[in-house]
Amino acid sequence: MAQPTGKQIAETGTHIFVYNNFRTNQVIYSLTRTLYNHDALKQIPFLGKKTVPASLRKDVWRPLCHIRFPRPSQGLVAYRRLRELRHLHETQYPMDTIRRFPEQGRGSPLCSTHYRGKLLMDQKANSIADMAAVLKLQKQGRSEEHNKRVEQRIRRVNLLKSRGKRKYLKKDPQPPQEATVEGVTIRWTNLLDAEYAESWPEEVVHDSLATHRYTAAFPEALDEEGPQRQEAQAAKEEARREEAKKKTEVPKIEVPRALPIGKPMPWYSRFAKEKTEGGDGKSSIPAALLDKPKLWLSKLRGQ
Repeated sequence: MAQPTGKQIAETGTHIFVYNNFRTNQVIYSLTRTLYNHDALKQIPFLGKKTVPASLRKDVWRPLCHIRFPRPSQGLVAYRRLRELRHLHETQYPMDTIRRFPEQGRGSPLCSTHYRGKLLMDQKANSIADMAAVLKLQKQGRSEEHNKRVEQRIRRVNLLKSRGKRKYLKKDPQPPQEATVEGVTIRWTNLLDAEYAESWPEEVVHDSLATHRYTAAFPEALDEEGPQRQEAQAAKEEARREEAKKKTEVPKIEVPRALPIGKPMPWYSRFAKEKTEGGDGKSSIPAALLDKPKLWLSKLRGQ
C-alpha cells in the first residue's frame, strides 16, 4: 500500500466517511475514502456465528454519509466519540432489546443467538443519532473545570521550559478551542436518513452525496460548494448524453429523389444512346416508356 503524503497526514480528521452494510445495517467509520480490511474489521464485534466476515465485500458496503469538519482536531475527536458510542450500543444494551416478547418484561425468554446477532448488528439508526449527539456536545464545548485544568497545565509547561527542563515534557498541551460546529457539512446518500436523529444543530449543513462506484466521491469534488458543483454535474451529464446519442445514432442513407415525368435520370439517357440505330445519338425508345421508368427498365431487361 502506498505511503500517505504529508498533505494527507495533515488533513487526517477533516473527512469522516461512514459506510453501511445494506444487508445487516452494520456501520463502519473511516478516515479514508477507501475501506481497508485491516482497519475496518476491527470495528466489527463478534456477536455470534457468521457476524464477522473474513473480508469486506465492496458490493455490500455502501456509503452512508460523509462528514466534513473545518479543523482536523475536531474531526478526530468526533471520530473517537462515534466509535465509543457504537461500541456501547453493541456491548451494553438493555436486556429488553434481546427478549422475545419485550412487553412481558423479565418473564419473557431471550431470543436465540442467531436472531440476537441480527438485532445487535443493526446499528444504522443508532449511528445517525450518535452523529447528532456528538455534534451537540461539540457545540456545547468543554466544561469550565476542564478549561481551568488545561490553563494550569500550560502555565506549568511554560515554567518547565523557562528552567530548561523541556526533556521532561511528552507533548505540549493544546489551548482550549472555541466551541462551535460552524462549517460542518454532512452529505447523505439518502437525505431521508438524517431523520433518524431527533434534532440537529442549526449550524450543520446537510447535502446530497455523490458516489463513485462502491465508494464516496473524492474529497476534492466534495469541497465544490453550491452552483459550481451543480454546474460541473450538469456539464458531465450533458457530455454523457451526447456520447450515448452518438452511439445509438443510425447513419442516414441518401435516397435519390424522384425526377419529374418526362425527364429521365442521366444514366437513362446514356444507356438509351448506346441502344440507338445508326449512331445518330437519338434514342429509339418511345417517349411513353421514358415517362414510366419501371416499365422501361422491364422492357430493356427483356431485350
